[in-house]
Parts: sequence; structure tokens; C-alpha cells
Amino acid sequence: MNDADFVFFEDLLKRESGLSITREKTYLLESRLLPLATRLGLEGLNGIIKELKYARDSLLQKSVVEAMTTNETSFFRDNTPFQRMKEGVIPAFLKARAAQKRLRIWSAACSSGQEPYSLAMMFKEYGTALDGWRVEIVATDLSEDILAQAKQGVYTQFEVQRGLPIQMLVKYFAQEGDKWRVKPDIRNMIRFQPLNLLGSYGAMGAFDIVFCRNVLIYFDVQTKARVLKSIKNVMQRDGVLFLGGAETVIGVSSDFKAVPALKGIYLRDDTTYAAVG
Repeated sequence: MNDADFVFFEDLLKRESGLSITREKTYLLESRLLPLATRLGLEGLNGIIKELKYARDSLLQKSVVEAMTTNETSFFRDNTPFQRMKEGVIPAFLKARAAQKRLRIWSAACSSGQEPYSLAMMFKEYGTALDGWRVEIVATDLSEDILAQAKQGVYTQFEVQRGLPIQMLVKYFAQEGDKWRVKPDIRNMIRFQPLNLLGSYGAMGAFDIVFCRNVLIYFDVQTKARVLKSIKNVMQRDGVLFLGGAETVIGVSSDFKAVPALKGIYLRDDTTYAAVG
């Protein structure tokens, strides 16, 4: 791939999704976009570029961006954030929201749904402690194809074996042949919708808890700061933000501050009170 072709894809991905790629990642462009070209009957990456430049095919542009989006996920991924949710964050919000009896959680870049379903199962485990409460989980992703898959809530044996405790599998899934489907009472706790983190999302309302994990690592510093500011604007003043284990706001954004001794958990910088921390 010549430099001009690489720059074309680099600019497209940065502009449309925030994804930042380097010359060393050329192999990713080839491995993910060549199958797309073959499926559409185009002559390799040059065929995609010509179609985008001259036909200005918005559907093809969307397909290119979605093909380059990483959808690696699993149930209760990395586990520690979920333990902190269970042991500290949820109990704190049950006290802080005792009058309203309402919690709103956002799973950003939810991929094929394992993260929001994990959160839903965790809340379900609280049983009667949440009687009378309204718990709403909003799950978003850039890819409408992966969202359609997430809405179905159907997973292979391999997928349910990755991080999902056997007790939860039996309790919250129904077996369908060689696959497993999330039961309706869990699926109904989640609202899936498409969202580009570079766009506007103020219309979603305010959230108490935001999971935006393992997303910022794919952005450059300026894009990270932009996304974090937008997230802050849809969080309650005492809201809690979870980032991935390899992500931080240090040197990136002044809109959040870390919760001491709780790595990966952040509060709005302007909060004067908090449910946790």
C-alpha cells in the first residue's frame, strides 16, 4: 500500500470514528478490508478507494469503518470493574438514589452485548433489594450490525464460557441447540441504539454510571479529550465513570478525577459530592 492510499484510509477513519491508525497497522487495513472488497466485487483496496472517492458511497464508507472497529469483548471482562460495581458502587447508589429509586447506566461501545448483559445480570442478583426501582441500561455502538447481534442475545458455547459463571448461565440463559439465548427479563433491561462517540449524545439524558472501557486506547489524545468532555456532559454530578485497565485521564483530560485507591474509576472534576470515593 502506498503512502497516499494509507493517508486516505487514515483520514477517513479518524474523521468518521476517531480511530487512529499508524503505518505499522497497514496489515490490519489489508486483513479487514480485502474481504470487504471481495464481497462487494471491488478490486482490492484501490477499488474501495475509487468507489469512495468518485461514487461517494456512504454505505461503503460505513462498511469500511465498521470493518475496522475492534469488537473484542467477553462477559464480565477483566472482572475487577464488575467486582467494584457489586461491592462498592451499586450499594453507594442505592443509598444516594433511595428517594428517586432510579438508576441509569450507559455501556458505551458495547460491541456484541456481553458488557451490558453482564451489568443487567449483576443488578438482577440484587433481587428484592431493587423492588420498586427502575434500572435502565443504555448500550450503544458505532456498528449497527454488531448491535443487531447484541439485541438477539444469542451466544456460542465458546462465548458463554468466556467469563460467565456457570450459575449465571443456567439462571439467565436458555439453551437453543448448540447456542445460548439471554432470557427476556435480562434483555428487557437494556436499550440498544447506534451511536458514534464523535457525535452528539446529549439527547440520551443523564447517567449515573458510565462504562466506556477499552475504547479510548484507539483514539489520539485530542479525540480522547473530546470524548471525555462529551461523556462528562451526560453524567450526573455525582456520577461514576469506568475506563479500561490500560486507560487513564491523566495527561489527557481535566474533566475527571480519579477515585483514590480505585483504579479505573473516575468522578467529574466539578463534583462537590459523590456516591463513591
